Amino acid sequence: MTASRPEILPDLLVPGLRLVFCGSAPGAVSAARGAYYAHPGNRFWSILHQAGLTPRRLAPAEYPSLLWLGIGLTDMAKHASGNDDQLPPDAYDPEGFAARIRAVRPLAVAFTAKAPAAAFLERRTSAISYGRVEGPADFPMLWVMPSTSGQASRFWDARPWMALGSWFQAKAAPHP
Repeated sequence: MTASRPEILPDLLVPGLRLVFCGSAPGAVSAARGAYYAHPGNRFWSILHQAGLTPRRLAPAEYPSLLWLGIGLTDMAKHASGNDDQLPPDAYDPEGFAARIRAVRPLAVAFTAKAPAAAFLERRTSAISYGRVEGPADFPMLWVMPSTSGQASRFWDARPWMALGSWFQAKAAPHP
């Protein structure tokens, strides 16, 4: 990855976050609209509300307001967009992701699909389960969530999202 290529979507990262969501890369609709999880068929914003992570269902364009709730956003591929099978082989930047997370030190990171988790953990997707997973000792707590993409509907399971919501609600009040 070269720093000269522009990011598709800016990171939503500041020190003191309770939780950071990390996706693979923005899809075509998200890239075009300049907002995370903007495709109308994506479940991200509805499951955040259902799991108690947000007080109401937010619209994709409202993503910056997540900071006030102690939630951040990033992607494993910052300089490419599209479905996982459309990304160039060098799109993922696990080292850059790790550096960004270590700089802001959230309590936890939740991957919004197995592919970015596999890239970071250097494992096959088939070797990764949903829910809380073990990661590097010097890294925040890690979770892997079923993808909210409409294209991943056959793998949808809200239970890991609900477990993450319970963990999140049990933590101290957010501090922007």
